[in-house]
Amino acid sequence: MKSLFLTVGLLTTAVLFAQENPKTAVAPQAKDSIPTPKTNELSEITIYGNKRQYIKVDSDKTTIDVKNNAMLNSGSSMDAVKKLPGVITSPTGSLTLNGKAVAIYIDGAPSTLSGTDLQNYLSTLPAGAIEKVELIYNPGAAFDANSSGSVINIVTSTKRLKGINASFNINYNFNKYQKPSPQILMNGKEKNLSWQTMIGYNYIDGEQRSRNKQVFTTFPTYESLDQKRLSLNTWRNFYFRSGLNYKLSQKSNLLFNYNFNLGNNRETFDASTIGTGTQAAGINYFNQGVTKEKSNNHEISLQYKTKLDTLGRTLDVTAFSNFFDKNPISGANAADSYNNANVDLNLTNYYLKYDFAFPFEKYQFSINTGGKFNNIEVEDNGIYSSGTATAINSNTIDFDYKERNLAFYAEARKKIKKFNFTLGLRYENFHIDRNASTTATPIKYTNSNLFPTVSALYEFNENMNLSASYSRKISQPNYFVLDPNTSSAPDQYNNSKGNPFLKPTFFDNYEVKLSAFQFVQLGANYTVAKDNNMFLFDANPGELRSITTFQQFDKFKTMSAFLSFPIPIDYFTKGKDEFQKRMADMDKMNYVFININYIKSLTEGYNFSFKAQPIWNYSAQSQLILPWGIKNSMSYFILPQGGTWEIYKIQKPIQQFDISFNKDFMNKNLKIGLHCFDVFNQNEVNALVSSTNIETQFYQKQDSRNFRVSLTYNFGNLKLDKENTDINTEKVKQGGSLLK
Repeated sequence: MKSLFLTVGLLTTAVLFAQENPKTAVAPQAKDSIPTPKTNELSEITIYGNKRQYIKVDSDKTTIDVKNNAMLNSGSSMDAVKKLPGVITSPTGSLTLNGKAVAIYIDGAPSTLSGTDLQNYLSTLPAGAIEKVELIYNPGAAFDANSSGSVINIVTSTKRLKGINASFNINYNFNKYQKPSPQILMNGKEKNLSWQTMIGYNYIDGEQRSRNKQVFTTFPTYESLDQKRLSLNTWRNFYFRSGLNYKLSQKSNLLFNYNFNLGNNRETFDASTIGTGTQAAGINYFNQGVTKEKSNNHEISLQYKTKLDTLGRTLDVTAFSNFFDKNPISGANAADSYNNANVDLNLTNYYLKYDFAFPFEKYQFSINTGGKFNNIEVEDNGIYSSGTATAINSNTIDFDYKERNLAFYAEARKKIKKFNFTLGLRYENFHIDRNASTTATPIKYTNSNLFPTVSALYEFNENMNLSASYSRKISQPNYFVLDPNTSSAPDQYNNSKGNPFLKPTFFDNYEVKLSAFQFVQLGANYTVAKDNNMFLFDANPGELRSITTFQQFDKFKTMSAFLSFPIPIDYFTKGKDEFQKRMADMDKMNYVFININYIKSLTEGYNFSFKAQPIWNYSAQSQLILPWGIKNSMSYFILPQGGTWEIYKIQKPIQQFDISFNKDFMNKNLKIGLHCFDVFNQNEVNALVSSTNIETQFYQKQDSRNFRVSLTYNFGNLKLDKENTDINTEKVKQGGSLLK
């Protein structure tokens, strides 16, 4: 009841705040940019004024400014994404948005990487390279059907100023391991050519502690293993990003981008396994090892954009290639045995897409259509050796994966009085070849499906609207969950592998959302996933060995609700008049932004030892303007105990509190920040995982408490110019319709 009264009180406060919010001014269009035709999209909403748009709420997405947010832009892209409203990280590192699965897009294109490869990439991509992040809750037909539920689009592009300018940034971490991470960004524009170059180096060290207490339930007597592991991880990453934009005419632009990442990671670990029970009593196993992984990732894109006529019809053609390879080499030694693994993975991706936009402004109607061809090939070969000095066993696992995807879509938008309707249909054809040495025969199949999307929005008035949407999506199992190779050397008590027999997962997504007073959002989602696959611990009957893999479930149903609203501190502390003055400049505002999520899931086709309970997630972000021009930012989230996250029962609250102080010098050309992340060192995972033959008490604690000093210095031509030109490969249209 107290929570109910608190929520009502905060909403009342938000309404008072919203009533004072002035209308957003429209920024002038850059002269060198291609004019965007008017369509029947809903007008965008700007939170906290119009000078600097930190948060924008549209009918189908929310845009978060990362570049100018000190709490978000000093760490990695992964750190920034985890702090976004409605984003929750699972115990295994996967992401959800308002209770739905997430597909990660980089500059409007879906990331080819998956699993830990994607997590490592985001962990090494600095948040300082991000301009903004778009949270797309229910993507339409223009998005890949393989987007499963929601989309998080990370936009790394920035505006180029006339002349040449640059920015130098360095982050220095102070914890047990002190490492610097410098970065320099240079960009400019001269006549019809604009360009950008970003060069940086990340050097990050950190510890991770884990403990698995496992009870094997198929034995007639009590048998358990208590496994502990301490890992020291070192990530060294060099990155280079470059873009060119050439203005062919007043109506056409040609864009070229090249991104390169070079990684050199290392993990050293000490592990122990202690057995308890009739058969496990004699197990007293200690293991030491190291894993070295070198990787490189190349991304090349060429994009042509043009306005076809005076009616506003546009054409967008993009060609993209991605080349990724990694070579993890691991070795572990116990008193009487050793385990070695040498894995070589290569990924190649090519795609070509086109998009047409046909606006009919007179009739308040528009049609978008397009198509795509995508080809992905993965080769992963692993060599595994284990045994003793006198007996050596060798095993080779080869895995080949080929995917060809052909897609076409059409999407229509129509406005009728206070109603906005969107109807879309997407056709996708997948041809899959999986060939693993662990399977008797290659696995080949073709599936062709239609994926409808429909949404409607009703505008009660300029301050309130109600929307509802439905979409059907698919999740093709990616190479990470299919690959039978492991990323580290196994031992006789642990093994990790993919499952090449997984089938596609089909999703039916339903959403309803109320947006009020330009910033308050209250909504609910319902998702049914058929043949959903999830990561879990398992064991073969009669074996004292844990196997971590992916298994398929008949149905996975998720119901979630979300609420977000701000608390205007200035309205109560500074008075109405001063509050209205600060509304035009986010830099001078004092506020707290609250997010609440409720998630309840139900798994069919699998029995757990515990009953699924709903889970709550609370988060808050604040900004306070202190004396002497010091800006204070704070962030807090908590995942309380007792709830069930997918198949994990949370045994202890997962929470983190961050704080930062930032000060501008030299007419804002020099920015210095002091940050502390996980101030109370409370971000750890304690969960119960139940499967058919094993129960696991899962514990994981990273070295998350970290002190950081950040410095940014801007130099060169820093004056705004109306001849700014965007250099990017952004494939997201206004209103959130992705050209993919």
